[in-house]
Amino acid sequence: MKTQARVVVIGGGLVGCSILYHLTKMGWSDVVLLERSELTAGSTWHAAANIHGLHDNNNITRLQYYTMRLYAELEQETGQGCGIFRTGSLYLARTVEREHQLRIQAAKARYFGFEFHELTRQEAQDKHPLVNFDDIRCIMFEPDGGSVDPSGVTHAYARGARMRGAEIHRHTPVLETRARADGSWDVVTDKGTIHAEVVVNAAGLWAREVGRMAGIELPLIPMEHQYFVTEAIPELAAIGHRLPSVADRDGEYYLRQEGHGLLVGAYERDGRFWAEKGTPLDFGHELLPDDLDRITDNVMRACERVPALAEAGIRRVINGPMIWSPDSAALFGPVPELRNYYCCNGIIPGFSQSGGLGSLLAQWIVEGETELDLFAWDLARFGLWADKKFTKARALDCYAHRFKIHFPYEERTAGRPVRTRPAHAYQKSLGAVFGLNYGWEHPLFFTGSDDGFEESYGYERQNSFAHVARECQTLRQAAGVLDISNFARYEIRGPGAGDWLDRVVANRVPRETGRTCLTPLLGLRGGIAGDFTITQLDQDHYLMLGSGMAERYHQRFFQQVPLPPAVRFRSMTDSMCGFSLAGPKAREVLQSLTDEDVSNTAFPFLRSRRLRVAGMDVIALRVSFTGDLGWELHTDERNQLALYQALLQAGRPYGACPVGSRALLSLRLEKGYGSWGREYSPEYWPQETGLARLIKLDKPEFLGREAYLALRDKAPRWQLVMLAVDTQQADASGGEPIFTLDGQAAGQVSSGAYGHSVGASLAMGFIRSEFLDGRTDFELSILGRPHRAHLLPEPLFDAAGQCLRA
Repeated sequence: MKTQARVVVIGGGLVGCSILYHLTKMGWSDVVLLERSELTAGSTWHAAANIHGLHDNNNITRLQYYTMRLYAELEQETGQGCGIFRTGSLYLARTVEREHQLRIQAAKARYFGFEFHELTRQEAQDKHPLVNFDDIRCIMFEPDGGSVDPSGVTHAYARGARMRGAEIHRHTPVLETRARADGSWDVVTDKGTIHAEVVVNAAGLWAREVGRMAGIELPLIPMEHQYFVTEAIPELAAIGHRLPSVADRDGEYYLRQEGHGLLVGAYERDGRFWAEKGTPLDFGHELLPDDLDRITDNVMRACERVPALAEAGIRRVINGPMIWSPDSAALFGPVPELRNYYCCNGIIPGFSQSGGLGSLLAQWIVEGETELDLFAWDLARFGLWADKKFTKARALDCYAHRFKIHFPYEERTAGRPVRTRPAHAYQKSLGAVFGLNYGWEHPLFFTGSDDGFEESYGYERQNSFAHVARECQTLRQAAGVLDISNFARYEIRGPGAGDWLDRVVANRVPRETGRTCLTPLLGLRGGIAGDFTITQLDQDHYLMLGSGMAERYHQRFFQQVPLPPAVRFRSMTDSMCGFSLAGPKAREVLQSLTDEDVSNTAFPFLRSRRLRVAGMDVIALRVSFTGDLGWELHTDERNQLALYQALLQAGRPYGACPVGSRALLSLRLEKGYGSWGREYSPEYWPQETGLARLIKLDKPEFLGREAYLALRDKAPRWQLVMLAVDTQQADASGGEPIFTLDGQAAGQVSSGAYGHSVGASLAMGFIRSEFLDGRTDFELSILGRPHRAHLLPEPLFDAAGQCLRA
């Protein structure tokens, strides 16, 4: 075994072998995989190995289709069979909402150029004569769906990696991972130590144990999962073709042909954790005791759908562990607190995602950044707040509702609350309906009283619509108070603080006390990695505000610029809170609470001041994400409740009300403001998002500068646009495809909501530049059906910015 390598991958399951293979495809042959037992040990070998393409997240859809198509290439390249059965998959909808979901997916498939189309009942019956379609209202068919052989695929990845120079060592458990001062690692095994530039934790069921060797705790928990294979079914054996798999999500099971029998699996409501304290080191190719009684209800629904199943005997039962994250998505990417340490863990639909995961992680390691925005998989979406209690509660909820539709804006309650602020109870008494943002409870909207209101969810407008409308209209006509405590806050202080910030962000940092700037943060490829508000509080003293859910994500960028010894950088997110006071009456409300002059002359737009507001010390910034006249008021957390009550009480004579984040979404769209994670993403260039004007190339150094120089003169591939949509019952929410009127794929929606103060359904999105040729109308798919969308030349609210600067 060699003693040095560029990369050591820990874990010889499906995903570890994919990462190794893709590293070699990118030209890195000095890579080693260490497997404690045999390849496929753990979860890989016993997987049902179904494959499907479409996902609610568009980028994950891209990667799943890449994975599905990769398997045939692997077979040709390596000579190792992958056991590919492309029988196609039938997707069934029993309910209106499921039909909406399938039609939405069909529209996305059309946009991406993938096959996913509706069948008549007779066409579906011809493909699968054993299925009872009596209560089905919509049937879709995915021709590329099917299954693969778990062992075959894993060994194909391994063989492909070896063919390009990689080494694989079986029966070589990792005992320690020790970080060196230069950021490299010593990986200690019972066969020797490898000095590696990079370590990848792809240890599957043992990811927690391997993570602890490096001093990190990963939010993962194993759970049992069962499926069974029947004996031969005569009716099936008599059919002259292999049957498509059946995705009857409303029935909460999956079903496909296996030999002349059927394979049936289920995610039961009464799930079981396994190995909570740690995965046994001697576990490998074992199974757990079966308990089919737990999935009886699911199986009975499968028998109703396929009556021949009810008469079949059971040939074998598979009960094996799978390891889950709190949202059932991968924990993917570099660990911000460590150098050169990557994870790829917690993958549930592994055989649909293995190629995409391996390809993008290899790209991140080799090139420093992925070409696609994968925050939905980024392990930085969780912080230390995602403890074992939260992880267990969320994982069980994800398992039990594996096939439940996750509607736009849906907030699931499992494991909550995790973190609350002092105003939480008071907000609840005002009828606040809360959402989860990086562990924090924050108000989505207010009903007026704590009367047990339960929010409904669906693809069409729901019972929150009227409440959000009232908040939007009140703020536009009078004033509103929004809790923005879930924003990230950073204090940068000390001699050279401004110089350090100037080397991080792309805009010129203020050098005068009270001045404020808005600035993008650029990624390695020149895209938008973040957007921040920075104000100078005093000489060499700054407050920076950004996306709260991206705080851990942004650590990676801040760490790329060495901090001078005299400069202190610290997060104030936990210790500070904030409110946005906005609307045409906001000045009167604020003036009633302070002796300081807050007139436009004394306190103009994009300025900040320290104020005493209702007797409390506040940092006030003259900015507003609503697009209206407003201030952000930031204070110590201990003042939150008192400041909130004071603002609402002072606002009452002016007609002000508490406002939640759903209203903020609507208000920012009326103004045409983008948001990080929606419009602002590393995938898009500054000139595509309208942020190029905030990049100051007269600064000699800042993150992403060279990348931006290389692309600034290129014509934008996309343009961020605003659309007004002709729709009556549902609004865009993000991810919907945009087509030209003659059916060409033109772009996709990034954000959408109803603009309550302008009386229009609005969407922001990216349209390819070649289609912005003077045409004004497009077709936007809502509920999977075409809706006319009109290009807006300017925002519908205060296009000239007069309210903001009043």
